[in-house]
Amino acid sequence: MTAFLHTMIRVTDPEATINFFKLLGLEGRRVKESDPGRFTLYFLGVPGEDAEIELTHNWDGEGEDFGGGRNFGHLAFEVDDIYATCEKLQAHGVTINRPPREGRMAFVKTPDGISIELLNKGGAQEPKEPWASMENVGTW
Repeated sequence: MTAFLHTMIRVTDPEATINFFKLLGLEGRRVKESDPGRFTLYFLGVPGEDAEIELTHNWDGEGEDFGGGRNFGHLAFEVDDIYATCEKLQAHGVTINRPPREGRMAFVKTPDGISIELLNKGGAQEPKEPWASMENVGTW
C-alpha cells in the first residue's frame, strides 16, 4: 500500500506562505526547528486529511531565488466553490493567474511563485461573470 504523506516546498517568507495556505483552508499542524541544520519545517494540511505540505525555511537562504517555482510543477486542491475561493483569494491580494472562466479550474501562485491548481468539487459550475470573460493574468 502506498499513501501520500507530504509535498515539500522551500519558502523564503514562512509567514506569508502559511497565511496563503490558510486562506485555502489548510491548518497548521506542527513546527520542527533544527539548530544544527539551520532550518525550520512547517507542516500544514487539509482538516480531516492525512496528507501534508511541508514548508522548509532555510535560515541562511533569505531572499534566495528558487527559479520562480515553475521547476516544481504545481500542487492541486479541490475546492467546494471555485468562484468563492478565487474571490476570497483575490480580496486578500492574490493574483488569479488563470481565472476559472469555465467554472472548473483556476491557477494561482504562492508568495514564492509555486503554482497552485484549484479544481471545483463535483466538476464545472456554470460560467459566471466576471470570470467567464477574463484572460490569463500571468504564466502558470
